[in-house]
Amino acid sequence: MQSLAGKVAVITGAGSGIGRALAQLLAREGCDLALADINSDTLHSTALELRQQGAKVSCHTLDVADRAATYAFADDVLAQHGSAYLIINNAGVAVSQSIAELSFSDFEWIMGINFWGVVHGTQAFLPHLLQNNAGHIVNISSIFGIISLPSQGAYNASKFAVRGFTEALRQELCNSQVQACCVHPGGIKTNIARAARFYRGIDGQQDADRAAAKFDKYARTTPEQAALAILAGIKAKRPRILIGKDAHLIDWIQRLFPAAYPKLLARLL
Repeated sequence: MQSLAGKVAVITGAGSGIGRALAQLLAREGCDLALADINSDTLHSTALELRQQGAKVSCHTLDVADRAATYAFADDVLAQHGSAYLIINNAGVAVSQSIAELSFSDFEWIMGINFWGVVHGTQAFLPHLLQNNAGHIVNISSIFGIISLPSQGAYNASKFAVRGFTEALRQELCNSQVQACCVHPGGIKTNIARAARFYRGIDGQQDADRAAAKFDKYARTTPEQAALAILAGIKAKRPRILIGKDAHLIDWIQRLFPAAYPKLLARLL
């Protein structure tokens, strides 16, 4: 892949976690940045830091679940930057609840951000990339887009959907110079577990603080490490990017034991 210097990188969920780490890394690569997040405070904090380092950054407060707002965001990016090359649909949230007790409002909320946010971001920018016959779409799924666990039905549904959507998109783009890849992070040291709508955990318990502490124990990959892995995958044009030793291990277990993996993972966890 040619150098990213001077290219415009669009990142949703850029105010914290992997999105923020990607913004920092891509600024060092020489990218111009169009950053979006629903949290304007963290978004502008990230942008200020990068501008002080000399990066060209535009800020866009955005709810990716809002289709019209996302299309308007794409128009703003193209108006301000003149083009877009790297589209990273990263914004995401979590819900932890049994399917029997899961409310439709929570299900709609997570699908609106995790799945429809990816669809909106992809379709809003795809015509521009195809017109230029150049660019790269990076959609963030999860290791929970490869395996399922109790209490994660809504999250699994959203991340499996991202995986299926992105794999179909990649095949449709095979005769163009536009790339598409799906990212499957394992446990990343972000605030997603503490910011989740938590009702019931994997083991059935209902203590949100205990569940978050357990997540912190298993989340061993930093956002900065995740960003480096994603950038390496983009440059290598990999169709799928697994992040973290845990993601590689879980993927291996699922491949070897597609029916028995839930029992094996229950023992590990």
